[in-house]
Amino acid sequence: MAEENQISSVRQFRRFALAVCVVGVLVQLLLTAYYLGMGHRAAPHDLPVGLIAGSEQRAQVTAMLEEGGAFKVDDYTSADALTRAIREREVYGGVDLTGAQPMLYVASAAGASAASLLRSTYNSVLQQQKDSRLQQLDEITVGQARELVAAPRVTDVVPLPADDVNGVSLGFLTQALSLGGTIASMGLGRLIPRTRRSWKRGVAHLATLIVYAVGSAAAVLWSMTWFGVGEGAAHMEMLCIFSLISLAVTGSTAGAVALIGPAGALVGAFYFTIGTVISGASILPEFLPTFGRRLGEHLPTGAGVQAVRDNLYFPDAPIGGHLTVLALYASIGCLIVLVTNIMPNRRNRTSELDLHLSQPATVAA
Repeated sequence: MAEENQISSVRQFRRFALAVCVVGVLVQLLLTAYYLGMGHRAAPHDLPVGLIAGSEQRAQVTAMLEEGGAFKVDDYTSADALTRAIREREVYGGVDLTGAQPMLYVASAAGASAASLLRSTYNSVLQQQKDSRLQQLDEITVGQARELVAAPRVTDVVPLPADDVNGVSLGFLTQALSLGGTIASMGLGRLIPRTRRSWKRGVAHLATLIVYAVGSAAAVLWSMTWFGVGEGAAHMEMLCIFSLISLAVTGSTAGAVALIGPAGALVGAFYFTIGTVISGASILPEFLPTFGRRLGEHLPTGAGVQAVRDNLYFPDAPIGGHLTVLALYASIGCLIVLVTNIMPNRRNRTSELDLHLSQPATVAA
């Protein structure tokens, strides 16, 4: 009999081990396909850029840039209008062809990949124009030679800070908030059900989420100062934005846990594993496939990254839309937490915490 039980136990172990291996391989396969699909061949799609040029040049340059759908060209009448559009994040950059020499305007703080693409495209076009002009000249003067060999003129309207040369800090901060919020939501999901349902438990759960959101935001903001990131930003505004991001992640995850149980924690895992890739931190939204771009901008991670970037580097850019997305996740999740805690417990069982609290009184009696 003991041998039969042992064989049965071994068989169960093998089945369980096989199931775990199969699930792990499938998850790894799906995540690998997803990551490579989003970032393997990241290419621009309708990247907004500005152009200042005469009517003849405008038509020619616009057709060349928009060929293949890489760029979306907007016309501007002056350099001031173009730079203002860059600071308001209407365009990633642009070129002025009306002067004696062309001038490229970029904003590396909006995304290093976009700035690099604009520089390479600008240099390639200028080189083609110089080669064409050189072939038309039988003789060349010293002034013309200097003009042909002169380095392309580039102005970085909103440069990245010296301590964030690659612009990857926003991605790291978002990952930290997402992972921390997921862990906190899972912990609260196991702690709160140990007390009896009541409006007091609902208020306590909600208050805990808010306190954690502010605390995690303060921790992220403090850690930023260690590395010189966001030195010139308004710290109170940043604290509020980080708190809203954290509450959007923890609140929505806690709401899912309250509705469906521990499996609701997968919402937080979704933010961390799926949402951070399409948040726009490391891969700009315009470089993502359409599906990834649309999904990313409607997740707390994507809305949070854009809100933080604009607040840090583009104070003239509107962030109301990003804050609205975050507020919806936070408010809906917190409302679900509050309602599910206030609803009466149908089984009305005494929780583990109540048992521990009542045992000393019983012994004393």
